Amino acid sequence: MTALALLLAVVLLAIAALHLAWAAGSTFPAASERELVRMVVGFKGQEHMPPPAAAVLVAVALAFAAYVALALASLCVWPLGGWSLTSAGMVLAFVFLARGVAAYLPAWRMRVPQQPFARLDRRYYGPLCLVIGAGFTLLATGYTG
Repeated sequence: MTALALLLAVVLLAIAALHLAWAAGSTFPAASERELVRMVVGFKGQEHMPPPAAAVLVAVALAFAAYVALALASLCVWPLGGWSLTSAGMVLAFVFLARGVAAYLPAWRMRVPQQPFARLDRRYYGPLCLVIGAGFTLLATGYTG
């Protein structure tokens, strides 16, 4: 479980760092804001990135998720009761699994049809969310193989 928690934390913190970079005005990995919007937002007609505060909020949520992953593997202290840690892990599992499944639903595709986001969502973002969700499921249920 230690390796899984560390891997989840590294991935989540890397994604959090990317959101912080976007909040600061970076367009990485795109050449322009417009190109970045088409890659990571996906809403038809959207021309600008969401406000920096939104990106910071996502980064904080991802950093919290990394902390939960580490706490589930007893790699850091969880200040509340054990039931709350398990609950946090299961909520995160649900959120990531739901987001991963959404990538393949027609209703989601109608909401975010913009290319290349739609393709990237099915090929990378959705599967990554499914893997992260599965990781949280394993950590939160205490599965040891």
